[in-house]
Amino acid sequence: MKISKILALAMLASVFIVSSVFAAGMTGGDVEKGKALFNDPKSFGGTVSCSSCHPDGKGLGKAGMKGRTEWKNPAGTYKSLEEAINVCITAANKGKAIDVKSQEMKDMVAYIRSLAMEMKHEMPMKEKKMGY
Repeated sequence: MKISKILALAMLASVFIVSSVFAAGMTGGDVEKGKALFNDPKSFGGTVSCSSCHPDGKGLGKAGMKGRTEWKNPAGTYKSLEEAINVCITAANKGKAIDVKSQEMKDMVAYIRSLAMEMKHEMPMKEKKMGY
């Protein structure tokens, strides 16, 4: 029983590590640096952190999913995740937009994409129906 619990925890930890590495590799960004920027109210010269509105990334899991062609937030609809991030930085944070090709933006995108990966792993499996 103890061995199965240890194995299950080890597998879970592996999934999160692989998710973070995968997300960083896809964007060229660093998930941990993105998370630090996300939680720092002074990151972009603003007054509040991204986590003020999205504690622990809440509500952003779908934003980081691949294959999206538009992102919506209270300020409008955008064609890229980077553009949506900058709108939040300037409108909600009262900070300065960052270059979409900058390392800071790559780190932010990596962190938000990692939230999508975590959301994917947290989704409950559908129950199988019994019978024929």
